Amino acid sequence: MINLADILHGKILIVDDLQANILLLSRMLVSAGYTSVASTSKPVEVCELHRNNRYDLILLDLQMPGMDGFQVMEGLKEIETDGYLPVLVITAQPDHKLRALHAGARDFVSKPFDLAEVLARVHNMLEVRLLHLEMKQLYDQVVAEQKVSERLLLNVLPHSIAERLKGRPEVIADSFTEVIADRFDEVTVLFADIVEFTQFSEGISPEILVDVLNDIFTRFDCIADNHGIEKIKTIGDAYMAAAGLPVPVADHTVRVANMALDMLEAIDRFNEQSRYQLRVRIGIDTGAVVAGVIGKRKFLYDLWGNVVNTASRMESQGVSGRIQVTDSVRQRLGASFLFEERGAIHIKGKGEMNTWFLNSRTG
Repeated sequence: MINLADILHGKILIVDDLQANILLLSRMLVSAGYTSVASTSKPVEVCELHRNNRYDLILLDLQMPGMDGFQVMEGLKEIETDGYLPVLVITAQPDHKLRALHAGARDFVSKPFDLAEVLARVHNMLEVRLLHLEMKQLYDQVVAEQKVSERLLLNVLPHSIAERLKGRPEVIADSFTEVIADRFDEVTVLFADIVEFTQFSEGISPEILVDVLNDIFTRFDCIADNHGIEKIKTIGDAYMAAAGLPVPVADHTVRVANMALDMLEAIDRFNEQSRYQLRVRIGIDTGAVVAGVIGKRKFLYDLWGNVVNTASRMESQGVSGRIQVTDSVRQRLGASFLFEERGAIHIKGKGEMNTWFLNSRTG
């Protein structure tokens, strides 16, 4: 809220080549209670003075030798990049008033000076200027908060999905009703779980527990990013990722296979550095899924379908330190990777399935 004290403390610069005019205007303003009044008779100094002091109002004479007021305003436009020139022009030429307004000035004062006119226009100009600055500050704050919100959205949702949600007022108002759901026919899903982590967590402090999970999952996140794979979520000590969505890619199975092998290496490096002896089980399946956003305030991008369930079973019924995959995954990967046949195992909800361990790359 702008009050009289704010206006009277506004920073004013008087620019006129005649010292008599500067003296007259200065006395008018100081007598009226204005506390920060500066002046110059050299128009070439105005831009530098304004760049250093950021005046709230510049009383600018238009007719000056060497450099007129119009040229000064052109220089000020390079400083006031938002297009608002805090300029009150001084002129005795009626035809110059309209031209000055077109050049960016906010108002004008006529010569010879009328005390009431000068004070009224200065007061109004300063009030408008301070309101403009206040509104700009609020706008900048809103923009900054919006950028934070967008970064948070990108942290929990894939980029293309976040773009579909960004900037929608109904999302902010908790009244988002659009269903975001897509079917993808070619996706590879990975589940990873830290073996016996519940038992491990019973012997350490909460801080160490969170630090360990954060360290491991951050390593997994970096691997996912390197291979162009979408992290879906973590649940406790389980990690889920997928390739082929929300942007389809032809080599989604290869990407996930490489990620799984890198995850085993990452756990080995973690153990070397931390002296823990943790292991993961990893399961992979490939095929069609449905993906979409659930929730109204805390959004979650999730996957559903037979492939999701099977990949989860590949992990839960796998072996510590191994990557278990389905027949369809092995067939898609072909000769680029080395496999070890595990044979038929009973998968809950599936019956007997022939599965394989992914051991390494061939190259």
